[in-house]
Amino acid sequence: RRSYITKRKVMDIISDAFPETALLATSSIFFAAFWGILAGIFAAVNKNHWFDKTSSILAVLGMALPSFFIGLILSWFFGYVLRDYTGLNHVGSLYVTDDFGDEHMELKNLILPSITLGLRPLSIIVQLMRNSLLEELSADYIRTAKAKGLKKYTVIIKHALKNALNPVITAISGWFAGLMAGAVFIEVVFNWKGIG
Repeated sequence: RRSYITKRKVMDIISDAFPETALLATSSIFFAAFWGILAGIFAAVNKNHWFDKTSSILAVLGMALPSFFIGLILSWFFGYVLRDYTGLNHVGSLYVTDDFGDEHMELKNLILPSITLGLRPLSIIVQLMRNSLLEELSADYIRTAKAKGLKKYTVIIKHALKNALNPVITAISGWFAGLMAGAVFIEVVFNWKGIG
C-alpha cells in the first residue's frame, strides 16, 4: 500500500529508514556487550570490592530508568551543557544536510543515541556476566585447575570464561531484537531519521 501522507509505497519508506535503525541497534548492542562483559568479569574477580558494589548499584539504576529519560538527560548534558568540550550535538541523524544542500555523514551523532539505547542491556549483561562467572568459579573443575597450580587469570580466561559466556551470548541475541523495537523512542528523542 501507499502512505496517506507522502503517497510513497510503505515498503520504500521502511527500506529507506531501516538501515539507520539497524546501525543504531547494532552499535548499541556492541557497546553494551563489550563494556558489560568487561565490567562483569572485573566485578566477579573483585567480589565484594567497591567496584563490584558500585557496578551493581549502577546496573540497577540502568535497568530502572526509562531509556527516553536517560536520552533526554544525556542529550542535554553532553550535547548542550558540555558541547564545547565534547563536540557532540544534542540531536541529529547519521546524514546531515549543510547550508549548501549537500548531505554528509556525521558519525558523532551516533554516539549519544547508541549509549542511551545500550545502557539497559549493558546493565543486564554486567549482572548476568558477574553471576555466571561467579557460579563457574565455584565449580569443581575450577578448583582442580587451581590445585594444579595454574595462574588465576589463566583459570578465569581459559576455563571459566568460556562456560560463563553462554547465558550472556543468549541474552545479547535476545536483546538485539528488542533494541530494534526500542530504538523508536530514542530516535524521537535524538531526531534520528530511522523507523521511529
